[in-house]
Amino acid sequence: MASEKPTAAFVLSLIAGILIMLRGGAMSMMGAFLGSNGYGYGGMMNGYNNGGFGGMMNGHNGYGGYGGFGGMMNGYAFYGIMRGFGIGFAYMGLLGVVFGLIVLISALMLYNHPIQHTTWGIVILIFSVLSIFGGMMNGLGLGLVLGIVGGVLAIIWKPHATTPPNQLAKN
Repeated sequence: MASEKPTAAFVLSLIAGILIMLRGGAMSMMGAFLGSNGYGYGGMMNGYNNGGFGGMMNGHNGYGGYGGFGGMMNGYAFYGIMRGFGIGFAYMGLLGVVFGLIVLISALMLYNHPIQHTTWGIVILIFSVLSIFGGMMNGLGLGLVLGIVGGVLAIIWKPHATTPPNQLAKN
């Protein structure tokens, strides 16, 4: 006789973990692209003719001098708008991947150890909520919402009351 498992909570949490990981990975790659020092948007806004339109906005042969618009884009007046946000997005995306992985592993543990459904439901709930910081609402919030619903379902899950086999023999 197979034991009961919190299947709905498991499926929702599993999908949530996958979505959170995918969004975190995409955000991390986007951040690495934006924060690059050579090519792409990072190079376009802060480069010295080394990627994209580097010469256009780097203050040397484009708009503004060292303190003007070009200086703001390449880091003379500030650290550099595109480069600073890009690295931050990359690190936040890595957090999203880690939080998604924790939700995914917790969903698997919930399915394999349904007796501990409250513990794994709380872990799923906490890291789904924390994924706001690691995935920027992780795909329009779908992973967040599925993780919260899956975590709550895991916490409130109760196996159906079954009559023990020895009680059936006495009747």
